[in-house]
Amino acid sequence: MSAVEAERAAYLLNAQNKAVQLFEEIEQKLIRPGISEKTLSDEIHKLGSERHGVRTHWHKRVVRSGPNTLLPFEENPPDRVIGEDEILYVDLGPVFEAWEADFGRTFVLGNDPNKKRLRDSLAPVWNTVKSRFCENPDMTGEQLYEIACQEAQKAGWEFGANLAGHLVGLFPHERIPRDKTTLYITKGNDQAMSMPGKDGNKRHWILEIHLRDPANNVGAFYEQLLTVE
Repeated sequence: MSAVEAERAAYLLNAQNKAVQLFEEIEQKLIRPGISEKTLSDEIHKLGSERHGVRTHWHKRVVRSGPNTLLPFEENPPDRVIGEDEILYVDLGPVFEAWEADFGRTFVLGNDPNKKRLRDSLAPVWNTVKSRFCENPDMTGEQLYEIACQEAQKAGWEFGANLAGHLVGLFPHERIPRDKTTLYITKGNDQAMSMPGKDGNKRHWILEIHLRDPANNVGAFYEQLLTVE
């Protein structure tokens, strides 16, 4: 790895480490029943700005609870109050010193064993999908999406989204207007994920795991850097 590539990877990892710290504080101080998703989102924005130096997010803040966890990113469901016995996830895209993070975690309030089992399946599925990617980093985005779907099913769930990740980088990262395939881990992306970006640099990817429990009408979400250790 060249010095330039090592520096880029270090910046991305540093941004993610800062996101981890933000999420730790979100879990410790903000996640609680009796408040609405919008209120929690606003509190997260305030916390990020005042304590973690977040001045902008490269995508909208997403806080989803209960049946709203089944909806795709693009949806904007009606606000919902978080209950005592609840599953919810937070998906943030904070920018730290011009470098993007994209980080998502699922939380469970109460003692429902099914919700806890769903949440606890996320990290093992993510790690297995990453391991299979590392065996063949030249695979296409479509191939990795199919792997994510397979591993979700092996864990006893459905895969709950039409993509399993995307590019991340220096804000704003590389995009193709109106193209929701080429730079995503999704069906139809037949390009090798190891292809360099248009700037000639190594592309870095976020891996997203969306698990769906149709029997209980809830979902769960987990995402972080795939291509930086």
